[in-house]
Amino acid sequence: QVQLVESGGGLVQAGGSLRLSCAASESISSIDIMGWYRQAPGKQRELVATIYSSGRIKYADSVNGRFTISRDNAKNTVYLQMNSLKPEDTAVYYCNADWGFSAWGRGTQVTVSS
Repeated sequence: QVQLVESGGGLVQAGGSLRLSCAASESISSIDIMGWYRQAPGKQRELVATIYSSGRIKYADSVNGRFTISRDNAKNTVYLQMNSLKPEDTAVYYCNADWGFSAWGRGTQVTVSS
């Protein structure tokens, strides 16, 4: 089963940017859907963005226009560029791979100060 490792989280001021990376232990070229989810304290995990092997992309309304998801199959890596960050973006961000089965990373903390 593919293993996922997230990186790039940290503390940033409102209006700032971060770029998250999700490195997979094996090729992601055949994985149908790669995605980013997040979970804030006391809240359920929610979808942030997904990218299909076809190139189709879906964003949550709350991040549309501010976040950009991309995948580099040659590097087995998925990215999440986050711009114009808001305090409400504070959460643990998780990478997900879905190929009929599902794999999750351990997450990376993103904290946005006001």
